[in-house]
Amino acid sequence: MRYVTTIEGHDFLVELLDERHAMVDGKLYEIDFTKVGSQPVYSLLMDGVSIDAHVYQEDAGWQVSFQGRVYSATVEDEREKRLRAALGGAAEGNEEFHLKAPMPGLIVAVPVEIGHSVQKGDVLVILESMKMQNELKSPRAGTVARIRVNPGDRVEKKDTLLSVI
Repeated sequence: MRYVTTIEGHDFLVELLDERHAMVDGKLYEIDFTKVGSQPVYSLLMDGVSIDAHVYQEDAGWQVSFQGRVYSATVEDEREKRLRAALGGAAEGNEEFHLKAPMPGLIVAVPVEIGHSVQKGDVLVILESMKMQNELKSPRAGTVARIRVNPGDRVEKKDTLLSVI
C-alpha cells in the first residue's frame, strides 16, 4: 500500500512492501515497528538505527513527539490525496483550527495573544511533559481567536489549548 505522509509541509511517499520492508521516497528500508508498553510510545528500528517516539492520534492527523520536538503529520493513501487535490481543498483553510494537547503536561508559555497574526510554523504554546519542553506550532497561517490556557496550567491529552482562524 502506498501513502503520502506530510510533515511540516513536506510530502514523503511511503510504500509498505511487507511487515519488514518499506520504501520512503524511493529508498528501501528494513524496519521493525513496535508499540512499547501501555503508553503511546513506539520503537522503530530502521536499517539498524533505533528511533523512539510518542505518537498521538488527533482529529486532523497525528502528533509525533521525537527528540524534544512535536511534529504534526497527516497520512493519506495516494488516491485520497489525489481526490482531495482534485476537489481543491478550498474549505480547509477557512475552518477554525483547535490546537489540542498531544499529551498531558504543564503549560510553560503562551507566546501569542488573542488577535495576533501567526504564520505556519510559529510557536503557539510551550508544553512541558515528562521533563521535556515541546513547542506546539501552528499548522497554518491565521489569527489567534481564543486562548484557553495560561502558563502554569495543567492540561490533559486532547484538551483544547487555543484556536486559530
